[in-house]
Amino acid sequence: MLILQNTSKQSPLPPIPKTRSLFILTHEFHPQKGGIATFTEEMALSCSQQGFKVEVWAPGNGGKPSDKPWPFKVRRLDMKGTQDIPCLVTTGKEIIENRRDLRQASVYLPEPGPISAMLYLQLFHAFHPDKLYLTFHGSEILNYYAKLHHRVLLKKLIAKAERISAVSTFTHRLLLSRFPEAQHKTVLTPCALRSDFVGTNHRKIENSEKVVILTVGRLHPRKGQSFILKTLNLLPENLKAKVEFWMVGNGRHSDYQRELQSLVDQSEVTVKMLGQLDDTRLREVYEQADIFAMTSIHYKKSIEGFGLVYLEASAYGLPVIAHNIGGVPDAVVHDRTGLLVPPGDKQALVQAFIDLIEKPELRKKLGEAGRLWVSKYRWDKSVDMLFRRKELVILS
Repeated sequence: MLILQNTSKQSPLPPIPKTRSLFILTHEFHPQKGGIATFTEEMALSCSQQGFKVEVWAPGNGGKPSDKPWPFKVRRLDMKGTQDIPCLVTTGKEIIENRRDLRQASVYLPEPGPISAMLYLQLFHAFHPDKLYLTFHGSEILNYYAKLHHRVLLKKLIAKAERISAVSTFTHRLLLSRFPEAQHKTVLTPCALRSDFVGTNHRKIENSEKVVILTVGRLHPRKGQSFILKTLNLLPENLKAKVEFWMVGNGRHSDYQRELQSLVDQSEVTVKMLGQLDDTRLREVYEQADIFAMTSIHYKKSIEGFGLVYLEASAYGLPVIAHNIGGVPDAVVHDRTGLLVPPGDKQALVQAFIDLIEKPELRKKLGEAGRLWVSKYRWDKSVDMLFRRKELVILS
């Protein structure tokens, strides 16, 4: 059974009273980059816009004032924002010290960091929030299930939750396969474009000499940049001369970075490693690209739960090439907004690149469809499903 968003027309819901307090606890928040940080920030913004009295507990930002005018309170905690023990302890101490306030409020744990802290805090009867909400992204489900004590504790936490959300149909199925207790209280809350996202109607001139293939993401084995580099070397010789591959992102995985550099040095196509870019420069790079590609894989217990970057690429009018894996099919529709390839099928991946390099009309068709596709994802819909709807929409 899948619990999905109801797409039928419904009458507007009454506004939420301003007195309804919502504490959002997170280890990933602005100015941190990444899908989970964006998800948490945008859910907080949308909750605030829909009438919640929001307070976010987030990692410190080096004592610097935030460069964003938040419409809600942000309490910066003395932690770096990881899932290591010191961060869990810091979150736990804050919860205990503020337990009286939290008892009268709703508490939302939008990612694995605070969920891990709450696994143990729930054993103390002194802390019970009025309502508890959880969101799962993918990889953490496998990690919790792998250890018996985490598995038992998460089942208890799920039982106490008012409602739970998953960011994709894949994550939803994964959650129910490991923790079926969540079945009757889980909804979908997919990612959407950032509220400050600035797209463009400008598209690169199609008769440009070079076809620019762009990838944006952490330099990490799960993101699969190495597959693209290897695949481009298998293109016909006439296409190799026509292609440029641009990589945006940085990483801490030194072995993988050395592998990428070795592949770049051996590459028969032009490769530009652009590093981490600010939003203005990234927008310029998107505008110069012809194709977006990110061939994610499952790496150990790390999986692609959704992939917000695919939506961003589609919003810029770029056709997408990706692996048909994890939550990617929720963001990329095969033969409509991009081309999905089974992981490990080298020939299919080569052919996908050939098709989009040689067929500008296909690039245009998929790119234009992508612009329309991303508009279906909205943060207010996700907030509505998680916090406001009394009924669950259950479909076979």
